[in-house]
Amino acid sequence: MNHIDWELVNWSRAQFALTAMYHWMFVPLTLGTTFMIAIMETIYVKTQDEKWKEITKFWMKLFGINFAIGVATGIILEFEFGTNWSNYSWFVGDIFGAPLAIEGIMAFFMESTFIAVMFFGWDRVSQRFHLTSSWLVAIGSNLSALWILVANGWMQNPVGVQFNPDTMRNEMIDFWAVLLNPVAVNKFLHTVISSYIVSALFVVGVSAWFLLKNRDVILAKRSMLVATVFGLLATVGTFWSGDESARQVARTQPMKLAAMEGLYEGDRSAPLIAMGIFGEQDKTIHKKEQFLVQFQIPKALSYLAFLDSEKFVPGISDLVHGNQKEGIPSYDERIASGKKAIDALRHYGEAKKAGDLPTAAQELKTFRAHEKDFGYGYYYGKNSHMLIPNVKISFYSFHIMVILGTYFLFLFILLFVKIMKGNLDKSKGLLRLTLWSIPLGYIASQSGWVVAEVGRQPWTIQNLLPNIASVSQIDAYSVQITFFLFVIIFTILLIAEIKIMLSAIRKGSQH
Repeated sequence: MNHIDWELVNWSRAQFALTAMYHWMFVPLTLGTTFMIAIMETIYVKTQDEKWKEITKFWMKLFGINFAIGVATGIILEFEFGTNWSNYSWFVGDIFGAPLAIEGIMAFFMESTFIAVMFFGWDRVSQRFHLTSSWLVAIGSNLSALWILVANGWMQNPVGVQFNPDTMRNEMIDFWAVLLNPVAVNKFLHTVISSYIVSALFVVGVSAWFLLKNRDVILAKRSMLVATVFGLLATVGTFWSGDESARQVARTQPMKLAAMEGLYEGDRSAPLIAMGIFGEQDKTIHKKEQFLVQFQIPKALSYLAFLDSEKFVPGISDLVHGNQKEGIPSYDERIASGKKAIDALRHYGEAKKAGDLPTAAQELKTFRAHEKDFGYGYYYGKNSHMLIPNVKISFYSFHIMVILGTYFLFLFILLFVKIMKGNLDKSKGLLRLTLWSIPLGYIASQSGWVVAEVGRQPWTIQNLLPNIASVSQIDAYSVQITFFLFVIIFTILLIAEIKIMLSAIRKGSQH
């Protein structure tokens, strides 16, 4: 491990995390707001009530501001695969590039084409064509998310591919297996539906501000109704998709599940830690986190993970040291197997070059037998603790996400009840709470991404390629420079967006 440039790896990870998290501040608002805009315009077309047209145009203006800046940060993300992660791009570019290409060709062009009609076609095309364009923008933006999340889901659970030892690249052999990968399907549903909560909180929060100021009251009340119903349905959908996502994690990424729950010792009736606070960390090489306070629900984790309250859920210790009783190999065993795969691949290349086809065939057979552990071969037994993700970050991020999700459910229910009773504008405390809930949606959304990405470390592709083998061979100093440049640029963009948004909101629907 001495040849690894950890400074380069860590700065490359930090830069990608920075770009992704900034980009993800704009995407959730885009995904959900487009659908609410389409719903509002549909009501306008059906009722011919000019007030609904005014409401639609107001939210469309805020969507446009957010969309423009979101595109800028997203483009940078794709370039980073070539600049900072070129080894990764070479190794799996045939698979990872396909969804991104489809996203660019189909979803992005579809979205970009009709967004012009949506913004500038009010008096130039028929109402129904304009409405169709609004719906196509909503569908297009969500299709963009589909293909990106298919690519990310494949990284979490690589299926439908085969490694070609002659080109040293992974090649797609089943496009539909990649597209319909259960992890990718659940990741798309959970990520997109949870993004709708962020956009719904934004709309109800801004509407609450109008009601508190006694301005644009009709806009605020009608927008509040649409966004509350939209947000309530999205919250229910998020819990449903999150439940299924947890089961997929249990099947394909057991270490991530163990980190999410701070589970070190496996159990056949594993409890769910609903809440917990870590205390000291022990001094062993694995640095086990000790709970200072925890609230457990008996047998709940086994049931949620496998729909069986008696099912064994492996802990971090079981995965690192192995558990013969449960048929779980240790990381030392998987590392040894991975090294056999790497050695066999090297010997295959040497034999093929020398024209020794029988030896090449035997080495290829050995490689295939150990291929599933290929990524572990980059480590040594004494460094197996490096295969454990950051437990504290994974645990806290997961529980923050769940706690806030529960809070959003009750908030939307309370708002809906108040709206139905017709006394929401009199509930000043609830309106203030709604307004200040806007940033909580972003915190929950970012926490979800932290769980997904930190929880699977050190893998860029689960079990196949670790981050130490994925980075470009460049100087760490160049990554540091661009990191701080991005910090400055993205922060300026974020401040600019907030100022422009606030200005547009203060002007209201009359401008």
